[in-house]
Amino acid sequence: MRKTVLSLLTFTLMLSLSTAWAWDPDPNDKMQLEVQAAIIDIKAKDPGMEDWFKNAAGYAVFPKVGKGGIGVGGAYGKGLVISGDKVVGKTSLKQVSIGLQLGGQAYAEFIFFKDDIALGEFKRGNFEMGAQASAVAATAGASADAAYNKGVAIFTNISGGVMAEASVGGQKFDFEAVE
Repeated sequence: MRKTVLSLLTFTLMLSLSTAWAWDPDPNDKMQLEVQAAIIDIKAKDPGMEDWFKNAAGYAVFPKVGKGGIGVGGAYGKGLVISGDKVVGKTSLKQVSIGLQLGGQAYAEFIFFKDDIALGEFKRGNFEMGAQASAVAATAGASADAAYNKGVAIFTNISGGVMAEASVGGQKFDFEAVE
């Protein structure tokens, strides 16, 4: 009986790990491993995120974004763009904001592209999201109420820090294709 339960648990774990992401990260690539860890973490907080990863035409993952400000603020992060089962590009995020803000914060950001048109716009480079674009904070069940806005959906997963903020700003992204 005990062996059967252990075998069943092992099989369940292997099955869940095999479907945790559609791409197979290169174990020698630090960024790919960081992206993988960020994906695992957000899925642990909200298992409904699995559907976003499965159904999107592609997604950008920024595993570590640093944000800080005192009146004027900024954020920066690097990440990967994944479509299907492969990394299609490297990307970076830059943000400038002005307003009431104080503190610092670290988070992971996930941008999902509904279709090839939205993904293509991002891949053309110089993609920007204005202040009206809002991100959904990852919590249990948060993904169920989220929706695409102009072909894009954004999620954040806070990893540390404290930031009080009432500011206006936008994010700018760069894209570099990989072979």
